Amino acid sequence: MPADALPTPALRSTAVRSAQVRPATEGWQQQKDADGRPLLQFASPKRGKPPVHLADLTPEGRRARLVELGLPAFRAGQIARHYFTRYTADPAEMTDLPAAGREELVAGLLPELMTEVRRFATDRGDTIKFLWKLHDGALVESVLMRYPGRITLCVSSQAGCGMNCPFCATGQAGLTRNMSAAEIVDQVVRANRVIAAGDLGGKRPAGGSTSSGTTPERVSNIVFMGMGEPLANYNRLMSALRTMVAPAPDGLAMSARHITVSTVGLVPAIHKLAAEQLPVTFALSLHAPDDHLRDELIPVNSRWKVDEALDAARAYFDATGRRVSIEYALIKDMNDHGWRADLLAQKLNERGRGWVHVNPIPLNPTPGSIWTASDKDVQQEFVRRLESAGIPTTIRDTRGTEIDGACGQLAAADA
Repeated sequence: MPADALPTPALRSTAVRSAQVRPATEGWQQQKDADGRPLLQFASPKRGKPPVHLADLTPEGRRARLVELGLPAFRAGQIARHYFTRYTADPAEMTDLPAAGREELVAGLLPELMTEVRRFATDRGDTIKFLWKLHDGALVESVLMRYPGRITLCVSSQAGCGMNCPFCATGQAGLTRNMSAAEIVDQVVRANRVIAAGDLGGKRPAGGSTSSGTTPERVSNIVFMGMGEPLANYNRLMSALRTMVAPAPDGLAMSARHITVSTVGLVPAIHKLAAEQLPVTFALSLHAPDDHLRDELIPVNSRWKVDEALDAARAYFDATGRRVSIEYALIKDMNDHGWRADLLAQKLNERGRGWVHVNPIPLNPTPGSIWTASDKDVQQEFVRRLESAGIPTTIRDTRGTEIDGACGQLAAADA
């Protein structure tokens, strides 16, 4: 370990007694650049674009599209209401549209973007993982999870990922392409359709309603923690976010505060997101507080170091007032040392109090992998150290381990 990466003397005595596993790929090899460093893919490979969909267009763009087709502009709102509030793309259910030409109109504005390949359920049916095939054969995943008082959907923003992290199943195949805004939104609509059918943990009273029988259930929370690096697909991400929060019938009428955008640390894009003044929850996937380990664990750290990423995260809080989440996958003997918890707390507190919350996440490993979650007592000690330093900390409730719940596992297996 280079001198500038060593823990402080107060932390070092703990460090020397702890095993240190170095990050390494297992069963695959990272793509490297000419200098032998892990290759980072920021640009999407050129492939055939998906068909333009209603959810790719602004409300104004939808109305203009109808006028181009020689139809009244208000029909755009009717079609949007069916898609965003009734979660249907079936023209037979859109009886408020003229029968003549209805199928062609709906097919043109709501082309099928995703085909369901496989579906797995676990946690007594309260977790469902979907494998989708896009129009060009690319595979993506989303995970639907029922919790007390909320329903969360983990969505993908790219097919594959170009960040090349050695522990991530998604990164093994590299970046296939960016997803369109509509492909991102369609994951939510398709999930809402599943919920309405009563397929998530059983049908609720009043045809899919809550126990009160008055409010239909739907996805309440979105986490951009599926396949891909959201901020590497920035423009389409923002388009999808604005559709998610747009009031009905123009969008899904979701709360921005219930949407979490996660990144491995693309610093310029973090600043850009802060300037949007859209109060989504921001999450930084840190996974190591020291550059020496994070350079290996998160290759983008070669571009923007730990302190730069944390400075950008603090700037996000300053711009939006929204508390930042630090995601930290606890990996046995790799990044779960007590001194690393102390160093993380030190770096966070140097940037003030009350702006951040840490989510340690027991690793959800690829089956048979040497990458394993930290032991329970180690997890508890990591949390204790953070909390004793005044850092609010909550261990993430993992779901779907028995159905290849880690992002990329189903796609990797199917490929």
